[in-house]
Formats: sequence, C-alpha cells, structure tokens
Amino acid sequence: MDPKAVKSDLVLILDFGSQYTHLITRRIRALSVFSLCISGTSPLSSITSLNPKVVILSGGPHSVHSNDSPSFADGFVDWAQSNGVFVLGICYGLQLLVQRLGGEVRAGEKQEYGRMDIEVEKNCGIFGGKKVGDKQVVWMSHGDEAARLPNGFEVVARSQQGAVAAVEDRDRKFYGLQYHPEVTHSPEGMETLKYFLFDVCGVNAGWKMEDVMDEEIEVINNTVAPDDHVICALSGGVDSTVAATLVHKAIGDRLHCVFVDNGLLRYKERERVMETFDRDLHLPVTCVDASEQFLSKLKGVVDPEMKRKIIGKEFICIFDAFAHELEQKLGKKPAFLVQGTLYPDVIESCPPPGSGRTHSHTIKSHHNVGGLPKDMKLKLIEPLKLLFKDEVRQLGRILKVPEPFLKRHPFPGPGLAVRVLGDVTEGNALDIVRQVDEIFIQSIKDAGIYDSIWQAFAVFLPVKSVGVQGDRRTHSYVVTLRAVTSQDGMTADW
Repeated sequence: MDPKAVKSDLVLILDFGSQYTHLITRRIRALSVFSLCISGTSPLSSITSLNPKVVILSGGPHSVHSNDSPSFADGFVDWAQSNGVFVLGICYGLQLLVQRLGGEVRAGEKQEYGRMDIEVEKNCGIFGGKKVGDKQVVWMSHGDEAARLPNGFEVVARSQQGAVAAVEDRDRKFYGLQYHPEVTHSPEGMETLKYFLFDVCGVNAGWKMEDVMDEEIEVINNTVAPDDHVICALSGGVDSTVAATLVHKAIGDRLHCVFVDNGLLRYKERERVMETFDRDLHLPVTCVDASEQFLSKLKGVVDPEMKRKIIGKEFICIFDAFAHELEQKLGKKPAFLVQGTLYPDVIESCPPPGSGRTHSHTIKSHHNVGGLPKDMKLKLIEPLKLLFKDEVRQLGRILKVPEPFLKRHPFPGPGLAVRVLGDVTEGNALDIVRQVDEIFIQSIKDAGIYDSIWQAFAVFLPVKSVGVQGDRRTHSYVVTLRAVTSQDGMTADW
C-alpha cells in the first residue's frame, strides 16, 4: 500500500517515543482516516513526499531542555505554514512546538501525572464544540510545561492546577494538547480528535478496507511483471494466508505457496492447515518437511533472540531452495517472496527513531523483519505491512477467507521455539508444550470464550517443581498458561 495512493487524506504522526504513539495511529484509522507513523527525526523530504494534510507530533519521555532531545527537521515549520498543513502537538509535541516557535518551556512547579480535570477558556478551534467553563477529565503525563507562548498562540484550556492544557494559533493552523487524548483515560479524547480532524482540519473520512485491497492489487500488478513468478511463505496463520489470498487474486497461478514444517508447530498443525489450504482456500501449496534441519541448528541455543535469527535464516534457505526447484520446473527464476508482515511487526523490529536509541527500543526481531539476510536472492512483497491485525481480518473477510480461520489466535513465526524457554531439543519439551497447548485451547473453545480472547498459549519453563502423583513425590518441569485480550496486538490485558 502506497500512502500517497490512499484516496482519503493522510494524517502523519511523527513519533518522539511516547508509549502511546501507535495508539494515535489506531484511533485515527478507527475514524476511517488513513494514518501513518514515522520517526519524529525523519528528514523533511520523508515528510513532504507523503503529502500529509495533518501532522501530529507525538508525546515522548524527553525534556526539550535536554541536549539529546529529539526534534522535527529544520524547515518543517516553514513547510507546514506555506502548504497549509495542520499541526497538532501532543504532550512533548506541544512543548516542542512552543519552544521551536520562540516560546518558553520550563519545569512545572507541580508536575502532572494521571487523571486530571481541565477547563475550557475559549470555545474556539480544537474545543469549538465546547463552552467556556466546560470541564473534562484527561490523562496527563508531563514534568515540563509551556510558560510563555509564541506570538500568535493563545491558551484555550488549563488544568485544575493552572497549567496550560491546550493552545492554538488558528492563523498558522498550529494546535497543541498537553494531555493524551488517545488513551481511554481521557474519556472525551476521541471526541476531541474527531472534532479536530473533521471540523477544524476538514479531513475526509474516506479510507476503506476495500480501497486497501484495490490499491494493493494494483501495487502487486505494477511490481510483478506479467511473466514473473512469486513464492509465498505460508505459516498457517491469518497474516500469511490473507497475504497469499490477496496475491493469488492479483496474479493467479504465478503464485507458488510453500508451507514449511520446521518441527516447531502446534499439535497436528501441519495436517490441519494443509487441509484448510486445499479444501477452503483452494491455494496451491507445497509442504516441505524441514524439522530435522531446523532442530539441528537450534540444538544448544537458549537465547530467544538468537533462536529467531537462526529460524529466519533457515526459512530463507528453504525458500531459496524451493525457488531453485521451481526454476528447474518453470525454466524461469521466481523473482519475489510474499510475507505477511504486519505494522506491529515493523514497529517492534524497526530501529529506534533517529537511530540514537534515545526514543524507543527494539522489542524483538521478527523472523520476517529482523532475521532476513542481506544477500537474500528473492525480492520481498509485503502487502499487509501498514495494517494492524484487526485490519488484516477485515481484509480477509472481503477476500472471503473462512471466518473460523480469520479468528485463529496469532502464532509466532518462530513457533514453539519461543514458547520453550531454553534448548528446544532437550528431552521432550516440545511434545509436552504441544499437548498442554492443545488441551488449553480446546478447553477455551469448549467454554465458548475462544473468540473473546486475543491469544492463549502454553509455555514450557526450564525449572522443576515438586508435586505429588499417585501418592509419590514427583520432581518435574513446569508449564505456564497465558491468555490475553487485545484489539490490535499493540496493547493487551490479561
């Protein structure tokens, strides 16, 4: 999906490291407006090339007074003004805007964290739907505060302690909120964002998943030449299946799917997914049994990050070998590899904004993001990489992927390698976790709560505990069960 091809107006978020940044992206997409998040320190050309109608400066853990505090590129303010781009600073973003435009930010006498009342002082701009004196509860998280505003700005709301809570310069289309409207702890926050985007900025709510499908099919057809062949790595999960179905719709029989049994799958996973591919999705899939190859490379490895890297590398070796076999058969080398990489995968694996590791931290490498070798012979097609999981499921419904398949809980690319802590080849850890997981999932289904849980799974722990079985003392390994709820895989509750 090319952001520039999106028919609706783009809202671009510049990420300065707030834990809530990607929640802003989700909230805006929920309003049928396409939003995209990039590093706050991106060069101006990266911002202007996307041609956004609105730019939101996110919060962050920094103080604008720190020498290493991140900032938007030089020339950003002039570009926004001359192109009529609306700018909204949130928390740190507000302070950055105030400081860069000639105002003053200083350490607050009373630092504000948590829920707090704010009161509207002017019913204009961002609070145009409110009256003077109206109060609302918001979520504050800041130590610094705006002490003196730049020329042209005015205060439109203050906190109960008197700190600046919202500012605006309507002539220059610059706005700022000292609190976080994107979190549920700001009950009227979505209403404020909605009013700002639609009533203040005039954004059109025209982004639909049908558009995403059409745009992606167009991108695939423009990328893949009429005589090119494509390999798709199918894992049996929702992401790769939707990606394969989408590419198959675009190029038909020139797609060649491969399902790899890496020895790290769930109980009877291979048989179950192959039946679904054939019976329900009618996708041509070759199954490769590479369990011995994977497990031999993982022998003795206990570090989860190292496991991910090894598994990613082995997958690519297998895809290269599969491509070679196809070349012999077709008389032509396959040119592309399709993967079901999602936006959260990219977010979790991407280098921190500004590359100085001062904004955010790499959470984990994904086998399809961080584990790919630089000399990989196949070019990547990642049609879902700007979508969240719930959006992929929406796309799957449009593509007529069966509902029970779309509702499957996410399963990690490295499989049970990251659900067995320690060496996966030791003893019968894999068999134990498979059986426990099967019992756990079936129990959840029998109880009728599978669909209300985002992800449930069992983990094998490399520690032993004492128990009693048949009147005898036992000393055996421990498994743990985990189940979480989530909307988009970015945040979760137990």
